[in-house]
Amino acid sequence: MLSVREIHTYYGDSYIIQGVSLDVAPGRIAVLMGRNGAGKTTTIRSIVGLTPPRRGSVTFNGAELTRLPAHEIALRGIGLVPQGRRVFGSLTVGEHLAVAANRPGRAAWPPERLFEIFPRLRERLRQRAVHLSGGEQSMLAIARALRTEPDCLLMDEPTEGLAPLFVGIVLEVVQRLRRAGGLGILIVVHELPIALAIADRVYVMAKGRMVFDGSPRELEQRRDVQERYIGVGV
Repeated sequence: MLSVREIHTYYGDSYIIQGVSLDVAPGRIAVLMGRNGAGKTTTIRSIVGLTPPRRGSVTFNGAELTRLPAHEIALRGIGLVPQGRRVFGSLTVGEHLAVAANRPGRAAWPPERLFEIFPRLRERLRQRAVHLSGGEQSMLAIARALRTEPDCLLMDEPTEGLAPLFVGIVLEVVQRLRRAGGLGILIVVHELPIALAIADRVYVMAKGRMVFDGSPRELEQRRDVQERYIGVGV
């Protein structure tokens, strides 16, 4: 579904992403890991066109995305849950979902389908996002992305800073989406137990390069990778 091949991305003259490749298959969860500053968020931004790579290729459902602007990539069916949630504090929950549904040429997830997954958002429908808890804002960011009816969902640290209760809710949503089939998911996480629990494929980055690509079982057995690049046991 999503194929990233040897991308090289810069911030000005700073060489950030150095030949990264990864794949996301339909109905599968790919997890991207690494320490802070490894290049995970820049990889996500490169895929969705916010920081386009200078070299390399990003293809989605067989179509080349590399030179397209971000809004065109979104219209092709890639949804984004950005790091830090990035909800609009002055908009209500209902307004967020209404704006996300306004996309020419694509259907939208019906609100009832979203409320089955996030019943709390139904209760907060008329509440402004600024008054939501961090966990509720995370739910809203995910629901906003799903409302666009994506074929592939990119999630950049959706559990960051959340209480354990909300972490569990987010992970259950991710598992539920996989069980529903069809939707490919690329998710950035820091915690090894989370990665091992949800991933079909795990990628580990360090200093802008991919240093591990394998199954959760393979990563579980690679103590050297865990200690050097993820920080487990350090």
